[in-house]
Amino acid sequence: MTPEFSEQDGVGVHDALQRLWTPHRLSYVKGEGKALGDEPEGCPFCRVVELDDSAGLIIARGAEVFAVLNLYPYNPGHLMVLPYRHVPDYTDLTLSETAEFAAFTQKAMRVARHVAAPHGFNVGMNQGVVAGAGIAAHLHQHVVPRWGGDANFMPVIGHTKVLPQLLGETRDLLSEGWKAVD
Repeated sequence: MTPEFSEQDGVGVHDALQRLWTPHRLSYVKGEGKALGDEPEGCPFCRVVELDDSAGLIIARGAEVFAVLNLYPYNPGHLMVLPYRHVPDYTDLTLSETAEFAAFTQKAMRVARHVAAPHGFNVGMNQGVVAGAGIAAHLHQHVVPRWGGDANFMPVIGHTKVLPQLLGETRDLLSEGWKAVD
């Protein structure tokens, strides 16, 4: 016997909403690939530097830090600056790491302005799991380009972020921009 549903149940009633499926985010939601402890062997940030730049989505490499795209970006061009050393806290950086970390952050902003003309940025780091760090064992700073109107109803109501560019395309654009911008 087929159950009977009314319009107020919402089953079978057209709601005029489009569905944007993002199955690639399931690995993020499940926490797959996250560092499980303090060991570099399990850290995706330590592993990514072993890949070539394109495969690892690495934008640029310095002597002590590197810039890489976020696999789960809030906005197009969302990248992170990280030390090569597996350290959890900003206070663990040496003076030379801190200087290059800051210089890479500044350059990331200049490059994003050069290639995508954002209206502003969110720049910051979440120190520790309770502060929101997804991978707390390896320090990383987010550089998120922002545009007026980029936070619309989709993430607020639909819990979905719409990104107009593939990560590989974004990496290529930022990598070329990194070479062009001082």
